[in-house]
Amino acid sequence: MDIIINGRTIEFSVDPRTSLLDLLRDHLGLTGSKKGCNQGACGACTVLVDGERINSCLALAVQYQGRKITTVEGLARNGDLHSLQRAFIEHDGFQCGYCTPGQLCSAVAMVDEWERGLPSVVTQELAAQGIALDRDEIRERMSGNLCRCGAYNGIVEAITATFENLP
Repeated sequence: MDIIINGRTIEFSVDPRTSLLDLLRDHLGLTGSKKGCNQGACGACTVLVDGERINSCLALAVQYQGRKITTVEGLARNGDLHSLQRAFIEHDGFQCGYCTPGQLCSAVAMVDEWERGLPSVVTQELAAQGIALDRDEIRERMSGNLCRCGAYNGIVEAITATFENLP
C-alpha cells in the first residue's frame, strides 16, 4: 500500500488494525503528532488528510491509501517554519508543547474551513457574505484541541496574528 505523507509517497505494510497515528509515529518515525487520549477527545493527534483535519488516533492507516497526509512536520517548507509556527513562538502559543502539533494542524484546516464560508456554532449571521474570524469564532472552531497547560490565549493570539489580513 502507499500513502502520501508531507509530499512524499511512502509504501507501507502494516496490520490492518494499525491506526494512522501509530503508522506515523511507530512505523515511519514522524513523532510530531502526539498520542494524548487515544480516544479522539484531545486533538493532540490532529493531522490533515487532503486538507481536512482528522484525529489520526481514530483512523485506520489502510483507509488513507493514496491520500495526502500532512503532519506538523509537513507545515514547514525547505527548513522555514510555517508563519503559524512562528506566531506560536512569538505569542507564547504553547507551554509544554505536547498539544502544539495538533493545534497547528487544526488551525491551518480551521482557516481553510472559514475561508470556504463554513459556519460554526457561534456564527451569528449564516447568510452573511463573510464570517468574521474573531476570538469567539477561533475559540469555537479550535475547541476540539485541548491544552492542559492553558495556553489558549496565546494560541488565539497566534492564529489571529497569522491570519488577520485574510479577506
